[in-house]
Amino acid sequence: MKTLVVSDLHLGRQERSDLLRRRDLQEPLLDALDGVDRFVILGDGLELREAAHRDALEVAGPFFKAVGERLGPDKAFVITAGNHDHGLAAGWIDARLQSEPAGFLGFEQHFEAHGPLARALAEAARPARLQFAYPGLWLRDDVYAFHGHYADAHATVPTFERILVGAMAKWIAPLPDTATPDDYEAVLSPLYAWLHALTQRADNSIVSKGGGASSRSYRALTSERSPRALALKTGYRAAVRSLNLAGLGPLQSNLSPTALRRGYLSGIAEVLRRLDVQADYFIWGHSHRSGPWPGDDPAEWGANGTRIVNTGSWVYQPHFLTPEVNGSPYWPGTAVLVTDTGPPQLLRLLGDRGHDELRARGQG
Repeated sequence: MKTLVVSDLHLGRQERSDLLRRRDLQEPLLDALDGVDRFVILGDGLELREAAHRDALEVAGPFFKAVGERLGPDKAFVITAGNHDHGLAAGWIDARLQSEPAGFLGFEQHFEAHGPLARALAEAARPARLQFAYPGLWLRDDVYAFHGHYADAHATVPTFERILVGAMAKWIAPLPDTATPDDYEAVLSPLYAWLHALTQRADNSIVSKGGGASSRSYRALTSERSPRALALKTGYRAAVRSLNLAGLGPLQSNLSPTALRRGYLSGIAEVLRRLDVQADYFIWGHSHRSGPWPGDDPAEWGANGTRIVNTGSWVYQPHFLTPEVNGSPYWPGTAVLVTDTGPPQLLRLLGDRGHDELRARGQG
């Protein structure tokens, strides 16, 4: 069975950097579906931190319709939840917890569309039959795929989520060394529920304002040389030192591309170790950095005999990109093809599209 995997579409971003809302940029992906038997969206397919569930279908619906028409009734269409669309699985998890104790989450659980949004997506995807799985799924006996948001408990990049999850794991729900998906959900899902509640109750989500602020801060911390940027860098380094002294680390102050890659890969490697994932290949998304690509150190893309592959994203984030077209592993429009044998293959489906074509009107 041939499977095409994508992740981090973030359909519904308010600044319109989610490329698959645009029909012209859907075509390379839709064409790639012609030769496969199964299509998987590996989490964060929807941006549910910037749009309430009741509004999400307006942006996501046309894409699901286009995919469903291209796949038809005989090919599989599977979606898993990530941290930005955890609500697709949260209702199903909560419903089960009302009648049975925690501990039912394995590596692959399939469930029917739960809630109005999931049912609307399934209807939009007809004639394809949309399936839901969580936290991940086995694509072959030796290939496991999972969004990768559990890495936020261990990554050394000091993101908002990493800090809050670190505090939860340290003082409220410590993660055991030999963990299960339920252990990670106990640490992460309270944060997701809080962010979900903010978004559902606000017409203009407080959470959505963080995206632009994060990109501006990244530019200031990595490339600007103004007095304001210097002050920000000094304060940032001091804050990271304080967090490490408080026992929430290890966290790094270095935000270079190399440091970001290593920081997230170390996090997902720790997840693989604690969950004891027995797979030759592990596919994830979450960090938006696809790989491995030529020039990457193969040793960084492995853990306990498992080779790690990252899908990248379908979000245009110019602060991570070089002027050269397709010159960065953060270049959007990547996918992973899994065939019956052999290693998963990275595909750059938007590798021929330039900045002017990818940049939304009004986006910097």
